[in-house]
Amino acid sequence: MSEETIDSNTATAGLQPYRSGFVAVVGRPNVGKSTLINALIGKQIAIASSRPETTRKAIRGILTTDNAQLVLVDTPGIHRPRTLLGQRLNDVVDESLSDVDMVAFLLPADQQIGPGDKRILSRLRSDFATKQDDGSFTWRIPLIAIVTKIDELGREQLINKLIEINEFADFTDIVPVSALKHDNLAEVRNVLIEHTPEGPQMYPEDQISEERPQETIAELIRGAFLETLDDELPHSLAVVVDSIDYPEDNDTGATYDGKAQVNVSVYVERDSQKPIIIGKGASNLTYVKKKLRTPVNRIVGCKARLDLHVKVAKSWQSDPKQLEKLGF
Repeated sequence: MSEETIDSNTATAGLQPYRSGFVAVVGRPNVGKSTLINALIGKQIAIASSRPETTRKAIRGILTTDNAQLVLVDTPGIHRPRTLLGQRLNDVVDESLSDVDMVAFLLPADQQIGPGDKRILSRLRSDFATKQDDGSFTWRIPLIAIVTKIDELGREQLINKLIEINEFADFTDIVPVSALKHDNLAEVRNVLIEHTPEGPQMYPEDQISEERPQETIAELIRGAFLETLDDELPHSLAVVVDSIDYPEDNDTGATYDGKAQVNVSVYVERDSQKPIIIGKGASNLTYVKKKLRTPVNRIVGCKARLDLHVKVAKSWQSDPKQLEKLGF
């Protein structure tokens, strides 16, 4: 074989088409959607918590490789709404699914396939599949089953779970993963890229999220509070960054001591919840400020001070005006 032929073959082999697209990451609450996206991106862009209904909006994480760019849309868990907030979260899912190129359906290995999963599958079929005469469904876009939390099962149990999931729906592909332990993460990435359509790069390669700094900081603060709160409080908690005031915005410069000031309102639904959020001797506020000092500095681009104010927005989860004020 001539040197010219070898060079030609090498060039052809290296010509991979660039792929780009939007991937909706769906599943019941608390199946590991945010954990998986954070692991794929390599940085925390979404709150990962053991508490259900942690994600409240469609957070777009951007994964860029040499030959592809995937926008991973972390959706709130699809569920039966109990409040107006719950209905708004389902509306967010509707919007997220309206224009995607692929769906990643997360199914936890350590849990049975249940009514919630069947409801999601039915919903996906109505949006993305055509029913055939024999009762089967033809998907218009790839539907990838991602089996999460595989570290919870032994080998034989996992094989049986994969067989069960394969029989549950006509998936384009099935990939097992433990995002927490980074087991098989590269395979998840490769499978998603493989099924992504050809397309141009949409974002700068160093951009990892569509979120504005205010939104990212608000989510980090809510996540930090979730780590220390009682069970009843997570759903009652909302965080809004009212403003970020930089030193140059102040004529004297004295007020901010050369630091940016991040003004934050932390909302609860009842007066009795305020002291729980604040903590004894403001211990919870101090914990959050210390924990987030470095991440907030990075987001703001300079040293910053968090100014947290705990406020009451009575029954905000069921009040349309309050929900709008809080960004839902």
